[in-house]
Amino acid sequence: MKVKYKIILSVIFSFLAIMAGVGLGSIKVPPSHIINIIANKIFSLPLHPDLQSSTALAIIWKLRLPRTLLAFLVGGAVAVSGSVMQSVLKNPLASSYTLGVSSGASLGAALVIVTGFNIPFLGVFTLPVTGLVFGMATVFSAVKFAAMMDKSLETNTIILVGMVFSLFVNAILTLVTAMARDHLAQLTFWQMGSFSLKDWSNVIILFPIVLIGVILIQSFSKEMDIMTFGEDQAFTMGVDVHKVKWSLLSLSAGLTGSAISFVGVIGFIDLIAPHVVRKIFGSSHKIVIPMSMFFGGSFMVICDLIARTIVSPSELPVGAITALIGAPFFAYVYFSRRRWL
Repeated sequence: MKVKYKIILSVIFSFLAIMAGVGLGSIKVPPSHIINIIANKIFSLPLHPDLQSSTALAIIWKLRLPRTLLAFLVGGAVAVSGSVMQSVLKNPLASSYTLGVSSGASLGAALVIVTGFNIPFLGVFTLPVTGLVFGMATVFSAVKFAAMMDKSLETNTIILVGMVFSLFVNAILTLVTAMARDHLAQLTFWQMGSFSLKDWSNVIILFPIVLIGVILIQSFSKEMDIMTFGEDQAFTMGVDVHKVKWSLLSLSAGLTGSAISFVGVIGFIDLIAPHVVRKIFGSSHKIVIPMSMFFGGSFMVICDLIARTIVSPSELPVGAITALIGAPFFAYVYFSRRRWL
């Protein structure tokens, strides 16, 4: 099948996943009504008579649609980040989490939750902003330390230093959690991730961050393709490997940090999506990056749908669903790779 047909099918799949995420639940709403509600809110078109006095209008517009779109943005962001990390670090099991972004974000969020710290002009966004700052600080510290130890910024050095920083920050997080037992449930739930009680403000803030981040990463697609042949080869072809590495690591960490700061730590999407996309579309980053966005976003929407409906009216942390699917996939990738070494 030609690549353009695969792309069209992927876009259709994403649209269907979003429709399912918005329409399914305790109250089922058909796609035609969903489109009618969106058209009414955006273009002031008349509502269908069945929706005039229906609670479906409020449920779709105020609850499910922003939640589903946020899930798509978060899934797409971490998937793109994962595809970049796997390419730059030449490791199929690498991700932004490898460099400690999740550990740093979790620590920042934990400190806000435990202390009740609040920045007046940020209000409810104090927690996500703090999580983002701590996550990015951890990544930059790890990469900076790796550069001090190894000026050529070798891949193995980055991964090992990232793991050390991640373990160190996790140790601090464990101490904070142990000393704040009253907040244990809230801390645990945040670290498992959830899209519950999210509204349009989260979507409006995250959308431009993800859009700009993906566009900037896409602009490095040619350099990433060249770097797959080896860093020495890339250098002889005119690629400033050190600069490109710094830029891509920063952008991918920023994408992941921004995404998880709103909803908590959600793993394995950044591992699964890039592998599936490369299997279907090949290794060209010009296609891998945008398709990772679509596949990761769709997969996250489906996982969130399962999390909120499988034990309805209760809700599971979406991170538990992605882990149940991702952990076996992680094992498959690792052991299949070893078998061919």
